[in-house]
Amino acid sequence: MGIFRHGFQIASGSKSIGATGLSLMALLTATSAMAQPLAMNTALDMQGQGGDTAADEGPRTTGLSDIVVTAQRRETNLQETPVAVSVLSADALQSRRIMSLVDLRDGTIPSLRVGQFARRNSALVVCIRGICPASDTNQPARDATVGIYVDEVYLARPQGLAAALYDVERIEVLRGPQGTLFGRNAIGGALNIVTRKPSGEFGLRVGGGVRNFNGYTGELHLDLPRAGNVAVKIDAIKQYRDGQVRGVADGQPDFNYFDRQGLAVRALWEPSDTFSLDYGFDIARDATTPSYLQLLSVPTRTAVAPIVTVGTRRVTRADVAVPQEPSVGNQKGIRLTAEWRPSDMVTLRSISAYRNISQTQFDNSVGPNTAGYRPNGLFSRYSLASSFQDQFSQELQVVGKVGRLNFTAGAYYFDESGGDDAWAPNTLQWNATGTAWTRLPSLLAGAENPFPDRASIASATSYAAYLQLGWNPPIFDDRVQLTAGARYTHDDRQGRLLKVNGRDDATSFTFKADRLDPAFTLEVQPIDDVNLYAKWGQAYRAGGANSRSLTFAPFGPETIQTAEIGAKTEFWDNRVRINLAAFTSDYSDQQVDFNRNAVVQGSLRTVNETVNVPGKSRVKGAEIDVTINPLDGLTISGSYAYSTWNIPPTVNPFTGRASSISMVQTPHHAASGAIDYVREFEGADLVVHFDLNYAGRLRSGNDLITSPLTNVSLLANARLALTNVSLGSSGHKMEISLWSRNLFDRDVLTARGFNTASRFESGVYNEPRTFGVDLTVTY
Repeated sequence: MGIFRHGFQIASGSKSIGATGLSLMALLTATSAMAQPLAMNTALDMQGQGGDTAADEGPRTTGLSDIVVTAQRRETNLQETPVAVSVLSADALQSRRIMSLVDLRDGTIPSLRVGQFARRNSALVVCIRGICPASDTNQPARDATVGIYVDEVYLARPQGLAAALYDVERIEVLRGPQGTLFGRNAIGGALNIVTRKPSGEFGLRVGGGVRNFNGYTGELHLDLPRAGNVAVKIDAIKQYRDGQVRGVADGQPDFNYFDRQGLAVRALWEPSDTFSLDYGFDIARDATTPSYLQLLSVPTRTAVAPIVTVGTRRVTRADVAVPQEPSVGNQKGIRLTAEWRPSDMVTLRSISAYRNISQTQFDNSVGPNTAGYRPNGLFSRYSLASSFQDQFSQELQVVGKVGRLNFTAGAYYFDESGGDDAWAPNTLQWNATGTAWTRLPSLLAGAENPFPDRASIASATSYAAYLQLGWNPPIFDDRVQLTAGARYTHDDRQGRLLKVNGRDDATSFTFKADRLDPAFTLEVQPIDDVNLYAKWGQAYRAGGANSRSLTFAPFGPETIQTAEIGAKTEFWDNRVRINLAAFTSDYSDQQVDFNRNAVVQGSLRTVNETVNVPGKSRVKGAEIDVTINPLDGLTISGSYAYSTWNIPPTVNPFTGRASSISMVQTPHHAASGAIDYVREFEGADLVVHFDLNYAGRLRSGNDLITSPLTNVSLLANARLALTNVSLGSSGHKMEISLWSRNLFDRDVLTARGFNTASRFESGVYNEPRTFGVDLTVTY
């Protein structure tokens, strides 16, 4: 399905990264193929926790360890950082068996919601505090609501987010607008993935495992000894699993299969104590099939063929064997980070990065489950698409402290170009009685449904400057901190439709904006180990256009203003940590999507329009994170998030009537708890982990009519490991673990939809219980 893509990419004259970017990337490529990972789970031997937990070891010898975060672009103690942050360490990722961001769909962090767009594992919907992109994330001409960063490099598109995680040191989830410190202006928050640097000492960690559904994993992490002033680290990974719903034709992989692999190399040059160059290259391939769409209810039983299953339990086999090829995503990236510390008070950084993504989409998961049955009728709509994106970014930072004033200043440049195309032919035909079907002879385009059905290109250029100043006035024993920041942003975006319903088109749009978004914070420490803060900030998301629109109708920007109060506390000799936050966000001109289910002019495509909600929406919520260390080796942690919203009714452009609107992928109540226990056992460590994750009912789309509520989610994960097992006098160590996700095999609807044309209700279920055994050897 990428055949047409190359043709219109050239014909459109789409933007490149520019002469400066090209010359810089050519220089980087010629220098070496050293690498920075996109991330990966690792095998360490400390207990892991979710929420505001997961500890990098600090100076304490008893109680909870300090957690170091970089939420303010400098290393700070989590408890002294006036930002609502949830942290997942390498241990927490390992304990919960999180191999990809896809695995965060179980609700590991209650304020963070990760979902699929339209059953597809090739593009994720990422939300924080109810601030979500509209239901369709596969758009080359719109921005995300959550900024996702890997080693400070912004990832603009959802394609590629499901790739394997390489050797992650921690994942920080920053809740609330993050405009005055990060490169892109994210209105919902930021997901900051920090990977491990080369150590400069020899180290080899090799791991592998087997799992049900014929799955297996393999990973290698090699730290090479420092050569002169250069340290090099190599990470390689392979993750495979067969599908979980059988019934696909031609011997292709079943539904919800994945095959992930990647390689990353990273080099760190430190010629002096004050200067370093960190250079990385990564490449990854991610092949997946979609989750299976099940039919939940129909207006009458005769509306579907006799052999079609209607029900509300997860199935293990599809009713009809459809053609279903894997969707394949390929990505690669280069990053160069230069850091200079001319004095103890100032650090200067330059972060240059280029990334490229190409993604195909093959989705025949609907089978007979969205349209009514007709004798000898065509069915099994195959959603075929491809997308591509190139991005270049350059960020300059100055971080420092002078007397009682600390400061962070930065300049940011971002340029991207991309596009998409799509086609949706039927693949099967019923017999006269609906008891059998035949395969259509080919996927050749015809007059009724020409290929491609739609195609578009888009490009965007953004540059920004940000400044944040923090002042510690000489009052109240230095227990007060005042912080003010501002961000200036200039956005310039344009795009063009190339095909609409198979016909050539030349509709275009442009968007330009200049913005100044401020933020203010007051911190007070009334007593030791209690930090209180109040903050207010503003952020915005640029306007754009919807490539599924018949007219490429543009939509305007949206703005959010968030007020928040919070408390970060520790007591009982640092054995109890309780962090609280409450917020309210006023959301102006919120961007929402509306779908048209009916066939348009013979096309099977989904028509989608994005509009701005009139007036203001309001989102409110509260969060609590608790960690308790009652006994040495035992840690109990829990997190809870409450969200509510009020969105004005918005006119549906397809019906002309006002529709009630909901937040996407966001329950009113969500919680997560975990128990971690470590005990010495026969010269090794026995590690026990159990977590339970709850989420209330939610909607997978904005419209209350077409997106009914899902059911309640309650999912458990567990892991039992024996770590630090000595392998003789060599000093080598081994770890073996048994794990399970969705331990009690619960059925949960993760998405639910209602087709207003056919009156069919359908849904997607979560993954069934998975389990496996892992073995890791450290040299």
